[in-house]
Amino acid sequence: MQKHLKFDTLYMLETPTYQLNQEEEKKLILREYRALLRALKARLKKGDKKLVRRAFEIAAEAHQHMRRKSGEPYILHPLAVARIVVEEISLGVTSVICALLHDTVEDTELTLNDIQMEFGNTCSKIVEGLTKISNVVETKNTTQQAENFKKILLTLADDPRVILIKIADRLHNMRTLESMSREKQLKIASETSYIYAPLAMRLGLYEIKSELEDLCLKYTETDVYNEINQKLKDTKRERTRFINEFIKPVREALESNGLDFDIYGRSKSIHSIWSKIKNKHVSFEEVYDLFAIRIILHTAQEKEDCWKAFSIITSLYPHSVERLRDWVSTPKSNGYEALHTTVMSPNGKWVEVQIRTERMNEIAEKGLAAHWKYKEGNQGQESKLDEWLKHIRELLKNPESNAMDFMNDIKIDIFNEEIYTYTRNGDMRLLPLGATSLDFAFDIHSELGRNCIGAKVNYKLVPISHVLKNGDQVEIITSKKQKPSEDWLKFVVTAKAKSRIKYYLKEEKRKIAEDGKASLLRKLDHLKIPSNMNILSDLASHYRYASPLDLFYAIAVGNFELKELQDIKYHNDKLLFPVEHKPEPLKEESAEALNKQIPGKGYELVLFDQNTNYIEYKMASCCHPIQGDDVFGFLTSSEGLKIHRTNCPNAASLLANYGHRVVKAKWAKNKEISFLTSLKITGLDDVGIINKITHVVSAEMKINMRSMSIESHEGLFEGTIMVFVNNKEELNELCARLERLDGINKVQRLDGK
Repeated sequence: MQKHLKFDTLYMLETPTYQLNQEEEKKLILREYRALLRALKARLKKGDKKLVRRAFEIAAEAHQHMRRKSGEPYILHPLAVARIVVEEISLGVTSVICALLHDTVEDTELTLNDIQMEFGNTCSKIVEGLTKISNVVETKNTTQQAENFKKILLTLADDPRVILIKIADRLHNMRTLESMSREKQLKIASETSYIYAPLAMRLGLYEIKSELEDLCLKYTETDVYNEINQKLKDTKRERTRFINEFIKPVREALESNGLDFDIYGRSKSIHSIWSKIKNKHVSFEEVYDLFAIRIILHTAQEKEDCWKAFSIITSLYPHSVERLRDWVSTPKSNGYEALHTTVMSPNGKWVEVQIRTERMNEIAEKGLAAHWKYKEGNQGQESKLDEWLKHIRELLKNPESNAMDFMNDIKIDIFNEEIYTYTRNGDMRLLPLGATSLDFAFDIHSELGRNCIGAKVNYKLVPISHVLKNGDQVEIITSKKQKPSEDWLKFVVTAKAKSRIKYYLKEEKRKIAEDGKASLLRKLDHLKIPSNMNILSDLASHYRYASPLDLFYAIAVGNFELKELQDIKYHNDKLLFPVEHKPEPLKEESAEALNKQIPGKGYELVLFDQNTNYIEYKMASCCHPIQGDDVFGFLTSSEGLKIHRTNCPNAASLLANYGHRVVKAKWAKNKEISFLTSLKITGLDDVGIINKITHVVSAEMKINMRSMSIESHEGLFEGTIMVFVNNKEELNELCARLERLDGINKVQRLDGK
């Protein structure tokens, strides 16, 4: 009997644009397979080629009737993933076999037992891990994406190859995302930026991380991506000339000092440039480090020659002390090592210079796989990456039952920027940015955190909520009388601290609840009602407590009076309550109730179309959408349907975590509706500047202005105006006209209230 085929939405065929005939397809598949073998050639041992061939044949047969949405044969996808695994991540034969088979158990009748019999236990385990990540059942307590993320981390702790293959799979899906519907593009791109790009960075796959971020931007903010991409193309000749002129004296100086090296310049990623434009409020032309110079040293004296190269470069060009990053002396926890500095070129442009050795460069580009390749010669040493994986395993020992809570706690811990802190004895501890003295205490030992009453940071007494900085030396002060409190959860940031505090609070609650339990059992005995688990659960449920423990606790602290049980009867093994208990309405609606409100699959909400709309919705105040913005609907648990811009600050999180609540939305055509939006204006505090602004808004463009706020300081001003516009085009025109005024430096649209 054929197993039910469960297709990933990424590969379902709708409108094929693919034109090859059957014979041409066979040639293409064979060509891709041979390219894979060529890439794998250096890693093939005796018998490996047969195994790879067998895996390819099984995958080709299993997927023979399947096609991707683009129309091409499905087998081209696992072949492409296998090539990424070899060429871009540097994994070996076992990983290639698993990459070829990664969708077979989920999508075809092939079983894990079949894979185990053909390729052994290791391949079977990896494919099982990949299948678990993809095949997640959604429950009412959590979203599919949160459960997905939790399982990703569980497999990471078990065998990191699972994650590396999954990242390769996601990279190929992102590279071929143009065939998908706009709705799917947004969801997949948001999930990628929220989970997979940070995970790739944490595993040391910087090239893949940059490409994933660029591809996410391409689909979430297409206009921005295209604009920056075009500007990079337009300035390519100018940048190439600049890089060559900058490199020439550096090359000569390095050669004259006897260093063997490669040197080249490269543009920053589009996403990186966009982040600088957005965060620093500058234009493309004002981004000072559009490109980086990379120097790869061929040397065995790694640290010595990296610093030697740094010394040579900074003797040629002045460098920014604030922007020196020394990851040679102290590598990142993902194994990344390099020296980064930013120097001033002769024509006044800042240029980032990265100095690495060959080994460092391979680890920077190939991440985890390259790390273990080089680790083989240093068996006794535990690296930062090993420490990090051990840390992950520790966090996963007692994960929260609610996957969303677990994900929110652990995401900060894993993906945030790191700071280096030190114990009193000089031992280094890596913590996420924003970590407190209490996080530091829990990082060293759970009991130290439990009893922490304060700390000395750089010999100065500070409270447990004190936020640590890079380089701080910390000494924890404890007391046996100290007990964790709910307030601690408000300022700790690490997952370990949060999980242990919750555990200790629960233990404390359990101790207090024992008194309440004893009182309840005495009362039930008096009423001649048995006190088995079913009875206790029925009581807790009837009085709206999550568990019998919560009921016991409420009795112990006086929040529940036992006299309320007086009129309960017991008959035929059941409790009979005198009056129907009317529970208070829950603030959060259940997942089932929410899902009932969501329109059917394929529905597209047309905003401000009175003929077809029957669903109520509001414009989200976090991003203030206006007609012409790329938008989506999101069904909230308490405020109904809200319309968000796809580049809303909250969009990635909403689309990645709650994809099942998203509703497609578009604007009705030719609707003259006013939308309130705000603009931030900065410039020189010149006489008459306010009159110039109001003249453009009110007189030239006839736009209604709701409010205006201007503050000036030392010759500069910063102001906010709130205006009613009809659509995005009108807003863009207003911004362009204001920016053309003398004295105006920057006009930008604001998110939020």
